[in-house]
Amino acid sequence: MSKPVALVVEDELDLSFLLAQVVKLAGYEPEVIHSGDIALDRLSQVIPDLVLLDLNLPKVLGTDILKHIRSEQRLLGIHVIVVTAYKHLAESVYEQADHVLNKPFEFDQLTRLIANARPVVG
Repeated sequence: MSKPVALVVEDELDLSFLLAQVVKLAGYEPEVIHSGDIALDRLSQVIPDLVLLDLNLPKVLGTDILKHIRSEQRLLGIHVIVVTAYKHLAESVYEQADHVLNKPFEFDQLTRLIANARPVVG
């Protein structure tokens, strides 16, 4: 049986690597994306189980990606965890995101959120 897929949409290379390792340890197959336009393109091709989403991305902002996810019928079931350093942007997405983590955050906090988001495989 294939693993659930997690898109890690983060432009900071070191952080994207760490986030990918966290989702991998949680049992997901991570796919790392570093810009908003590529994330939107990828979302037109796949329906991931989880998206870790930075809000301040090159090309297309994470807020626009989140609006896209929540407005597309086929993407509505995606669990989205926003990870951002911008509190003012975070406040604008609380109702759309499943969870919002402000940077810096504790990795055990992220691990718990990912574990709670894990789809039932069956």
